[in-house]
Amino acid sequence: MQVIHSQIIDIHGIRLETQSIQPTTTSVAPVLIFLHEGLGSVALWRDWPARLCAQLGLPGLVYSRQGYGQSESTPDVRGSSRTENGQRHGRLLPDYMHREALEVLPALLQALGIERPLLLGHSDGGTIALLHASQHPVAGCIVMAPHVVVEDISVQAITAARQAYEQGPLRQRLAPFHANVDCAFWQWNEVWLSDAFRTFDIRPELHNITAPLLAIQGEDDPYGTMAQIDDIAQAVPQAQLLKLPACGHSPHKDQAEVVAGAVQAFVSALELGGMSPDGPHCCTRSGPKPATHPGLGC
Repeated sequence: MQVIHSQIIDIHGIRLETQSIQPTTTSVAPVLIFLHEGLGSVALWRDWPARLCAQLGLPGLVYSRQGYGQSESTPDVRGSSRTENGQRHGRLLPDYMHREALEVLPALLQALGIERPLLLGHSDGGTIALLHASQHPVAGCIVMAPHVVVEDISVQAITAARQAYEQGPLRQRLAPFHANVDCAFWQWNEVWLSDAFRTFDIRPELHNITAPLLAIQGEDDPYGTMAQIDDIAQAVPQAQLLKLPACGHSPHKDQAEVVAGAVQAFVSALELGGMSPDGPHCCTRSGPKPATHPGLGC
């Protein structure tokens, strides 16, 4: 059994939507932190965090970043980037994932008294998890479809998402999951399609990650190629790779059982002290044909 509690927490003057998942039994296990994709939110994870925490027997924390879900919006999201009265206004800058990983997330964890969390990030959230793990102690790091460098395929998919938002059904599909859907979409889309973001590259920071790491990538991901997790393996010797055929950008939706099983094996090894630092391990898993979630990417 679990207790799920939702609350709004003020971090650096910004109200953030959070959802905590607590087992009914006392546990000293690490808290599993869910970090959402570039168009994600607490609601867009649906019940997957609760189901995974129940399977693993771990407490969890899910939150929506500023401008997403029920968290506070970013004023003038398509205007010039600036700070007014100590708060950010306007477009996101290319360092937005660094700021989330190294400023917002540490403050949120401190406010909740969470130390050495187990991070689980999807897409942008995976990148944020990697950046946080490169500078802060964590029990482990699990990333699904992360971005360590900008690829042409990513830019093409995000350009297509803009067209689907302006001329297709994407805005209507996203609206139920965000208090301000235009803020959620444009803060993500415009920074990714900016000229300044094309040089985004966190590969140098990856060398600082010493925690156990599991990186998962779908072979049919329109937002990134296997080069993303291959680059992680080059920089992080202890990284384990899971390459999934017939899987798109959301492995936890496309192949939920396979991903949950891989995460469970990873966590079990953490608990048993069985993580091997002797080099990357790579495996390929087959699975059911993925469900499609066009536009809910990055």
